[in-house]
Amino acid sequence: MSHVALTGAQGFLGWHTRAALHADQVEARGIPVGDRFNLEQAKSAIEGSERAIHIAGVNRASDEEVMAGNVEFAEQFAQGLRAADAAPAVVVFANSTQADNGTVYGKAKSRAADIVAAAASQVGAEFVDVRLPNLFGEHGKPFYNAVTATFCHLLASGDEPTVQQDRDLTLVHAQDAADLLTGVRAVGEQPLVEREESVSGLLARLAEIAALYRGGEIADVSTDFGRDLFNTYRSYAFPQHAPIRLERHADTRGSFFEIVRSHGGDGQSSFSTTVPGVTRGDHYHRRKIERFTVLSGSGTIALRKLFTDEVIRFHVSGEEPAAVDMPTMWAHNITNSGSETLYTSFWTNDIFDPQNPDTIAEVV
Repeated sequence: MSHVALTGAQGFLGWHTRAALHADQVEARGIPVGDRFNLEQAKSAIEGSERAIHIAGVNRASDEEVMAGNVEFAEQFAQGLRAADAAPAVVVFANSTQADNGTVYGKAKSRAADIVAAAASQVGAEFVDVRLPNLFGEHGKPFYNAVTATFCHLLASGDEPTVQQDRDLTLVHAQDAADLLTGVRAVGEQPLVEREESVSGLLARLAEIAALYRGGEIADVSTDFGRDLFNTYRSYAFPQHAPIRLERHADTRGSFFEIVRSHGGDGQSSFSTTVPGVTRGDHYHRRKIERFTVLSGSGTIALRKLFTDEVIRFHVSGEEPAAVDMPTMWAHNITNSGSETLYTSFWTNDIFDPQNPDTIAEVV
């Protein structure tokens, strides 16, 4: 299996990059930096890699710490590059659009870029400078990574966030950023995945998503941006807002309940029967929205966030209908845990494309 070496593997963008690599069956080997840096470990990770990506950085600290931290991490990464006997063909730096704005952070990122570029030149590798704007995406750290994370956290907690200072933002979803860093998408195509929105406009979008989702409804996901914001919000509402209880109407004729109410975009519904003891699924999605609803019988839905061990389980039954939406980049499955045939409805927000299924095998 080919592999990619990267710093910042445990951070927000690092996690998304590892998920993107995993989907392409590429191993991600982390390079700890700072106090945990070890030259032999860095050399081992970089040795024979198809590309090495420097993501780790410091953006929330004193001016001195921001400058020193970014320079130190870049120098450590550069040491690893120079120490490797078989250097990667491509070296990538997760830079910032702030690199030229004259701030301490911008100067620190610019200096780090120079250090990494010089090392790439020394080892004969192509240097790719990816200047990223404001990132958003699933599992960002509120009050730290980006305003999107903060808004989502507050809305999912039932709070009403306000805008302290409105301004225009250029936004890129973390999975799109990962595609730029890993070479799946060319750097010249970055404008295709950038979205322009004001802080107040972003909050309005997220507030609408949150209001609809509290009632189990799917917001307008007809655009990539709408889908990505919806998936981002859902990561902050899970698992505390799951499962979604559905109102069951019953009379002498039988029973009826709604499965999904979507406010925009494509959709596809499927149906399965599962005999007792059998499990379906064991996969994850990078962008696809998928809802499981048990219609009859009893089942157990299990989910696990990528690169973690904790498994969350929901026991669902057709007698008390409930829907569970699968968070993106969480492996999931459903098992017939009863004694009768399990009838399950599956809804996704897109029409299945066998050339781009966005369904990656991963055992829960």
